[in-house]
Amino acid sequence: MNIGEISKSSGVGAKLIRHYESIGLIPETRRNDNGYRMYTDDDVHYVRFIKRSRELGFSLEDIKSLLGLWKNKSRSSKQVKQLAEKHLEELNLKLKQIKDMAETLKHLVHNCHGDHRPDCPILKNLEMN
Repeated sequence: MNIGEISKSSGVGAKLIRHYESIGLIPETRRNDNGYRMYTDDDVHYVRFIKRSRELGFSLEDIKSLLGLWKNKSRSSKQVKQLAEKHLEELNLKLKQIKDMAETLKHLVHNCHGDHRPDCPILKNLEMN
């Protein structure tokens, strides 16, 4: 199948598929006589795997590791779980940081009168430090 077909089948844009190939996430594809890339059903599975991994927020480096584990049928699930647990910890930290930011902003918005006066606690907070 050509790049348009794999794009449609996987739900991933052609430009991104080329990028994944260029950084080694999917194997380099063979080309037909006209120089066009020719993809296989296995390539569709790779691209879908990468897409789902990205949807879960995994980094490209982690996805490369996950792909290696996925292809290695003798791997232990312990390795996969460790990688996922590490990612979950990172997500929980980001979530806490976002919640803290939202709480701070909520407080600032609540304390800003939003009227004709120039005094604004939001701007005062931003100029701190």
